[in-house]
Amino acid sequence: MEIINQALGSVSNFMYTYILIIMLVAAGLWFTLRTRFVQFRLFPEALRVLTEKKRDGKDISSFQALMISTASRVGTGNIAGVATAIAASTAIGGYGAIFWMWLLALIGAASAFIESTLSQLYKQKNGTDFVGGPAYYIQKALGSRKLGILFAVLLIACFAYGFNALQSFNAGSSLKYYIPEYDSSFWPYVVGGILALLTALTIFGGVHRISGLVSAVVPVMAFIYIGLGLYITFSNLRDVPAMFAMIFGQAFNTQAIFGGFAGSCVMQGIKRGLYSNEAGMGSAPNAAAAADVSHPVKQGLVQMLSVFIDTILICTTTAFMLLLSGVPINESVQGMDYVQAAVFQQVGEFGPLFITISIFLFAFSSLVGNYYYTETNFKFIRDSRIGLLVFRCSCVAAIFIGALLDFSTVWTLADILMGLMAMVNLVVILLLGNKALAALKDYASQRRKGENPVFRAKDTGIGDPEVWNEEHARKWS
Repeated sequence: MEIINQALGSVSNFMYTYILIIMLVAAGLWFTLRTRFVQFRLFPEALRVLTEKKRDGKDISSFQALMISTASRVGTGNIAGVATAIAASTAIGGYGAIFWMWLLALIGAASAFIESTLSQLYKQKNGTDFVGGPAYYIQKALGSRKLGILFAVLLIACFAYGFNALQSFNAGSSLKYYIPEYDSSFWPYVVGGILALLTALTIFGGVHRISGLVSAVVPVMAFIYIGLGLYITFSNLRDVPAMFAMIFGQAFNTQAIFGGFAGSCVMQGIKRGLYSNEAGMGSAPNAAAAADVSHPVKQGLVQMLSVFIDTILICTTTAFMLLLSGVPINESVQGMDYVQAAVFQQVGEFGPLFITISIFLFAFSSLVGNYYYTETNFKFIRDSRIGLLVFRCSCVAAIFIGALLDFSTVWTLADILMGLMAMVNLVVILLLGNKALAALKDYASQRRKGENPVFRAKDTGIGDPEVWNEEHARKWS
């Protein structure tokens, strides 16, 4: 196992150090400039669009699509992942990892806007639901079904078998605070079994059960979690300036940036930031396509918000709880151990209990949200009832097995799968970005006239004409 972990670690470090960091930053900056800072300029418009009501009880609204993608994004990575980023780079600037996580989110939000707008432009009707995502816009806009299938396979491997195993592992690791011998006990089997059973009951209910469940659970979870973070922050208000000084100081410390780059605060911040907010990775567009909206840009704007919710709110909450807790950063105490020690220091026994409950709820919502992504892509490859049944069973099995795996193996494997997926999608959205920009221009033109933007494929020459037709336009007029 040690040899396998070393090999996986070498692949992950090479991928992120020499390829992915350049692609993520370059794409984010490029789209930020091309959209004229859409993530800041149209932030109020995104909030307005989010409140629009759906047309009937069967449609998935912008808000519900946002909650599905947020459910996937807001998972154990927001808690254990942030702790891991800080602890893993503590020797060369652990505090600085938070800055690079913020920066990736701010510029990556533009990439999130582009990919989600593209997913709306090239979505398709599947029965009463809309489906879409990178696999679909690769096939329709680039004309390559083989590349679309490759992306779908990578996404399924990443989310069904990588991320969901990781969510299950992190949920179980929260019990180590109460069960010191957790790893060698029967409890990993219990945790894996419970999470697998609950997920199975949900995913066999279909997309509307998924959207209804997560749109109710995610906001409540996030609100309570942020509340605890605010309490700890205000309880240690006098230490906040020093904390910010450490974050910015270590972020721009030469040794922290370049010393041992693969394990530096920059790399840890980018890895955990990408795992957390998924901007440009090609996952959220699968949820974005499900929304029934009058114009593709509306869902691009709404999905852009999810990046801010995930990193700027949830991840920052975790970071503040850790850095203001008074618990020393220690490489040997990572993940949930670090988080639970930090909240215990601040609020006593209630803290670890609350974190344990939160991690299970976050993990469950992510398991469900992640599964939604994988089903859409499985059907893209082959829409088979028997095949889907077998696939669902394999997804449930992966959740069970994930609770039994090794810490390093699970995290590194998830990093590699995530990186491969992101590289394919980033190349594609750079090639197709002009189509999303044309949609943004059309949206802005209609808004300037005081109209509710309604998209027609024939007016712009982009998008799927079978979806964005006159029948669709009349529905929203």
